[in-house]
Amino acid sequence: MTSRPSLRVGQGFDVHRFAVGRPLFLGGVRFDHDRGLEGHSDADVVLHAICDAILGALAEGDIGHHFPDSDARWKGSPSRVFVEACRDLARMRGYGVSNVDITILAEQPKIAPHAAEMRRCIADMLRVDEERVSIKATTTERLGFTGREEGIAALAVVLLEAV
Repeated sequence: MTSRPSLRVGQGFDVHRFAVGRPLFLGGVRFDHDRGLEGHSDADVVLHAICDAILGALAEGDIGHHFPDSDARWKGSPSRVFVEACRDLARMRGYGVSNVDITILAEQPKIAPHAAEMRRCIADMLRVDEERVSIKATTTERLGFTGREEGIAALAVVLLEAV
């Protein structure tokens, strides 16, 4: 029998296209923007990437497996629900989030003015200190779908620690 590792690393990636007539949520924060993101839930690409990172660290598949868009229960759901469920699954497996590092790829909106609030929101969801949450943003120099402002992408890396 093998022993349980004390540390587990997971990475997540998500992307959603812009949609007119929807609010924009990133990292649990509502942005004042002319378009939101298309999706079955609130389409918070940042929180979805965090979920995939936690699930990846646990070798538990991805967000689509746990919260499929074919399930009406998740229609319009705040992505906070998914993050908290993934956090709780990690806890049930004997792990807590040590830290999370997030990179957002977007030309618009500007992330920096909201980064502190996003860190607070995500820290609250994960039940960790804000210093354990890193938010970074970059453009893609007008290249690709994010450069053409067709959508937003997010990457997340999480370190889980045995508790």
